[in-house]
Amino acid sequence: GWRGGDSSSVQKQLKGVQEIHASSGAFAAILADETVVTWGDPDSGADSRGVQSELRHVQQIAANKGAFAALRTDGTVVTWGDPAYGGDSREVQDQLRHVQQVEATDCAFAAVANHGVVAWGLPHSGGDC
Repeated sequence: GWRGGDSSSVQKQLKGVQEIHASSGAFAAILADETVVTWGDPDSGADSRGVQSELRHVQQIAANKGAFAALRTDGTVVTWGDPAYGGDSREVQDQLRHVQQVEATDCAFAAVANHGVVAWGLPHSGGDC
């Protein structure tokens, strides 16, 4: 599915879809069992294999041009996609606890946690605060 237009590879998994979110070329769906299915362009966040085991108990997804961030019911955040766009949150992972909300710009993410706001991704897009 180049640019996300073909979901045939995951069609059997798309049961009980609650929400769908899009990057510039990929989709991520939250299912009724709070797991996530992705498809589309791997360079735009469709390839979630590296974090698939962590994509459980997902309550919210934020998406930007090239990455996704999933907020789990335990207040932690799982990210995947282009590292430059925030798909790699390892630098701030220890701060991504007790998160209530995640939002995105075109190239960055910000999370509201009980200790303040945490941002990551491209600095010119708000990823460094």
